[in-house]
Amino acid sequence: MSRIKQTFGKLAKDGKKALIPFVTAGFPGVELTVPLMQAMAGAGADVIELGVPFSDPMADGPTIQRSSEKALANGVNLKKALEMAAAFRKENAVTPVVFMGYANPIEAMGVTHFAEAAREAGIDGVLVVDYPPEEAREFAAALKARALDPIFLLAPTSTLERFRQLAEIASGYVYYVSVKGVTGSGQLNVAEIAARIPAIRTATGLPVGVGFGIRDAKTAAQIAAVADAVVVGSRIIEELENAPAGEEIARVQALMRELRRGVDGDRESARE
Repeated sequence: MSRIKQTFGKLAKDGKKALIPFVTAGFPGVELTVPLMQAMAGAGADVIELGVPFSDPMADGPTIQRSSEKALANGVNLKKALEMAAAFRKENAVTPVVFMGYANPIEAMGVTHFAEAAREAGIDGVLVVDYPPEEAREFAAALKARALDPIFLLAPTSTLERFRQLAEIASGYVYYVSVKGVTGSGQLNVAEIAARIPAIRTATGLPVGVGFGIRDAKTAAQIAAVADAVVVGSRIIEELENAPAGEEIARVQALMRELRRGVDGDRESARE
């Protein structure tokens, strides 16, 4: 059983929802990525999404684009991101790590080579934004052969047929994009999200995480009430951008604790 499945199983047994933060590998500095991952795990992250910087991130809004540009300028690529994941795994054998990125660097490395390298680095799942299910069967098979979870996106515009296509090859969890747009954009329509999730669960048999537009304890609580996991990315990157040098980790820890309270249903935090 994968670490991701174990994590969601334990949370469900305990009546809790998952908090999944995102951080770009190499942002704001190469030396900060592994300590940030450790800090997020210590402050309540159930799964960590590690973004692989890419020059043309089509699904990402300006905030995460800036983080990718900075990480690339810092010399971070897919190989270095794998090294960071491996360094984290040496210190933490429990918290699942999901690589999130784009197809180009993986294709350049070679699907089989990447899958093996990801396994060796202790990665648990991979979400490739521009791999639709109908074009990812070989990729998903390579991951599953190494006990890695292929994770896919669903959108507000996705059809029931798309749910079924995804169910044939996905595992771990489903990432439901809450808004029609890029990361960091749009306003949450919780009623609309709540109406979609049961059909996704039924079609896929997987937990559903919701991301895009979650910024604080209040929005985290709203999503946790209807989904299995809350995914937060742009808000964390903003905290890193705005933190004075030397305070990045403390700022992210404080934000993580706030989000954790929201996910866990702390009513006082959710009203803030």
